[in-house]
Amino acid sequence: MSRVAIYDTTLRDGSQGEGVNFSLQDKLLLTRRLDEIGVDYIEGGYPLSNPKDFEYFQAVRELPLTRAKVCAFGMTRRKNAPAETDTCLKALLDAKTPVVTIVGKTWDFHVTDVLGTTLDENLKMIADSVAYCKSQGREVFYDAEHFFDGYRANPEYALQTLRAAATAGASAVVLCDTNGGTMPERIAEVVSAVRRELSCDVGIHCHNDCELAVANSLAAVRSGATQVQGTMNGIGERCGNVDLVSVIANLALKYGYGVLKPGSLERLTETSRYVYELANMNFRNGQPFVGQSAFAHKGGMHTHAVAKDPTTYEHIRPEAVGNERRILVSELSGHSTILTKTTKYQVSHDKALMTKILNAVQDLEHAGYEFEAAEASFDLLVKKATGLYKPWFERLAYRVNIEAGTDGAPTTEATVKVRVGDGVQHTVSEGDGPVNAIDGALRKALVPLFPRLNDMQLVDYKVRVVNSKEGTAARVRVVIESRDGTDVWGTVGVSENVIEASWLALCDSIEYKLFKDAEQGPSK
Repeated sequence: MSRVAIYDTTLRDGSQGEGVNFSLQDKLLLTRRLDEIGVDYIEGGYPLSNPKDFEYFQAVRELPLTRAKVCAFGMTRRKNAPAETDTCLKALLDAKTPVVTIVGKTWDFHVTDVLGTTLDENLKMIADSVAYCKSQGREVFYDAEHFFDGYRANPEYALQTLRAAATAGASAVVLCDTNGGTMPERIAEVVSAVRRELSCDVGIHCHNDCELAVANSLAAVRSGATQVQGTMNGIGERCGNVDLVSVIANLALKYGYGVLKPGSLERLTETSRYVYELANMNFRNGQPFVGQSAFAHKGGMHTHAVAKDPTTYEHIRPEAVGNERRILVSELSGHSTILTKTTKYQVSHDKALMTKILNAVQDLEHAGYEFEAAEASFDLLVKKATGLYKPWFERLAYRVNIEAGTDGAPTTEATVKVRVGDGVQHTVSEGDGPVNAIDGALRKALVPLFPRLNDMQLVDYKVRVVNSKEGTAARVRVVIESRDGTDVWGTVGVSENVIEASWLALCDSIEYKLFKDAEQGPSK
């Protein structure tokens, strides 16, 4: 089985994406996680770029990495200056990484009009930089920036830049589609041409401006590239880099290439979501292989077929990449969907009950509810229909008060009254807004009685107008996403009043947590 090396540049190229900012601790945590799944190379950044990257290269030496080689990234030497005194190359060597990645100009237009030097001097800059770092005991990769544009404009000169790097000792030259505008067939053609010219390894580095980065990377590998550079989840500048998640899954599952280390494919979903968390970004539900919707089935005909044999509507087993199948409940659902979703309640023999649940779902969706992202609310609905629902607390009353303070900034206070058993809890809390204040008051009332609620936190809150023609009197749907140390769940509430809709969704979320904990038994 042929092997393809995975080169992750999430910490450098990925951090150039809009709104992405990794702390030093984030970078170290992600380095360890990528090493654990068997990524071959991790590009830590440019040591001369900022103090954080400088500190990273000092701190990463203390990490007990078992597989990955950390790479320092930088540019060729300055024009008309010796490599031995170049500050950038000195910083690369001072980073003390086993691999140095040097980026240079390949496109003659960039050499003359951006770099402001001659074509011959640029070749010397490439060769001198690679040779000097190689002489200092480093493995050197050469990133050929704008290679495909340069090859289109002046193929002979573009190849000369690669030869300069390879002859000077680069173990791999990486062809960069920096502007992300090249088509897959052209990628394949050019990579094949380069492989005929060079004896060193060839890599590929694609950007996603035409949404072809994955296709282009796969085309490059099929044409002889043995290294793929990219980022987890495809984060990066403009439209992003190639998504290594999809590249890894396709190479391994569709083409049979060796990637990562054995058993790591099952950790792809976990790793993808870990990166989203570190970057403080929302999951991309429709992301292939690892998204929450990647193996979600909604239509009754689909769910019926999947219940018989998942291969009817799934191209791989979700477990192969650490994901899971989801059967969505909606007004499109049939009895087979309800049957699948209620398996744990063992009520499949009761067709009348199945119909009752289905009718309840359809009636609620007609009123504005949606359960695709609120499976916890659906679980509570089933408990009520089957007679298994016993409320943990009774909602008696709530009040929210918003006032403008002396400085003009609003202050929010919520009062909540609930009955638990024979006692009534009456609590008050301030918050950043109505939902935060209600959540705080509910927790004050319930946490002393149910301490495991401390493990739960609200992580997302969405509001959608259901019947916009009604204007300010329209119903709104609130979906809340919550999580604890092991699970993520969604709940929904609908009302003409956004506070009431939020209250309904929030109470469902807390009740689901209490039911879940009771079913799992006492905490360890």
